[in-house]
Amino acid sequence: MQTQLFPRHITVLLLAGLACAFAGNHIAARIAFDDGAGLLLAILCRSGVTMLVLGILVILRGESVRLGSTIAGWQLLMGSLIALQSICIYSAVARIPVGLALLVVNLSPVFLALLTYVLGGPAPTRRSVVLMAGIFCGLLIALDVPTILAGQGQFDHRWMEGVFFSFVGAAVFGGAMWVSENRLSNMAGTVRSMLTMALVFVVALLASAMEALPGGLSVPASAGGWLALSFLVLLYGAAFSTLFILMPRLDIARNAPVMNVEPVAGLVFGWLILDQQLSALQLVGGGMVVAGVVLLAYRRQA
Repeated sequence: MQTQLFPRHITVLLLAGLACAFAGNHIAARIAFDDGAGLLLAILCRSGVTMLVLGILVILRGESVRLGSTIAGWQLLMGSLIALQSICIYSAVARIPVGLALLVVNLSPVFLALLTYVLGGPAPTRRSVVLMAGIFCGLLIALDVPTILAGQGQFDHRWMEGVFFSFVGAAVFGGAMWVSENRLSNMAGTVRSMLTMALVFVVALLASAMEALPGGLSVPASAGGWLALSFLVLLYGAAFSTLFILMPRLDIARNAPVMNVEPVAGLVFGWLILDQQLSALQLVGGGMVVAGVVLLAYRRQA
């Protein structure tokens, strides 16, 4: 029996709400980090709770978690990439405005298109190349590069680190998307996501044991920091789990570009909650990035 889809307007509202929840998770992360919380602690809490929720869902659905040796290898790669992406995006969020970090990470579809071509897939169309060029120009504006080149600003050390981590996070997530679409597409989405979260949790544990990130397990200094850490886990876990519970009814192939609301929500929440403000020109650049990525995503799924 075919699963009945939600009406289009309900689906759009749900996906936009989930995108806002993901953005809120990063706002909460910034508050927790500013209060002394360690990056690895945040990842362990987030991935651990989400893994448990998805594990319960897998059991209730009676889905099998048995993997062949080949699939297991790709799943291991997938989990490792998502773990690295999690470290990169939280490292970026801790250094630069949340909305700006999410804008750069939002480039993952561009990296996916380029990686697909490099690995033998179809070459990007002329339209896609134009869109990618527009996205890149918008990103330069959003990062305030024209102002800096004009001598009216300067590169800050933490700013450069934050942008670097954002770019790496986008590239790594593009790679994870390629693995998911081309090597793990036959797996049940809930099982794939549960195993991915489990691997993220394990990688974070290993990094903690090896003290790969100094202060990675530091706890917040105040009740406010603990509250932010709790909201981080709640927002991410609820959004991630809800997405996979409702996915059969969301027509993701058609509506996934709605999730690109996340960086916009990050900009708005960053302004309202963290007083992180961008110039009007940077906001125009951010709009160019979001519009370009949405158009590129719709083209890929057409």
